[in-house]
Amino acid sequence: MVTAPVSSVSPATAQSAFGLDFQSLLSIILTQLTYQDPLKPVDNFEFVSQLGQFAQLQQTQSLNDLLTNMLSSQAATQATGLLGKTVDVTSSTDGTTTSGQVTAVSFATGTPQLTLNTTDGQTVSGISIANISQVR
Repeated sequence: MVTAPVSSVSPATAQSAFGLDFQSLLSIILTQLTYQDPLKPVDNFEFVSQLGQFAQLQQTQSLNDLLTNMLSSQAATQATGLLGKTVDVTSSTDGTTTSGQVTAVSFATGTPQLTLNTTDGQTVSGISIANISQVR
């Protein structure tokens, strides 16, 4: 089983929701301060508030990336736990149910896809975990 490693993200290299790293966001604030109207300078409270908002945005994006990695790992673990089990799969197109033993798990599409040997001897592949209605 191959899954993407979960790694920590440092603030200096993390990407924000707008595709900018934290250093770029600080550069934008510095540019804003450089070209501000001298008759209406940015209030210190507003400046610190903007820095806090940028830092919070960056941390939220990092947390989102880590949660996405965790969910991918959990789906992979769940799929491999079905190997050798008999499952009922409901077709999303016509609602029919097929039963079979899980013989393989593929991660080629980025999400786990199961392969079943059905009770009548057919091999069915490309089954999503979301289509499983019962595990026996």
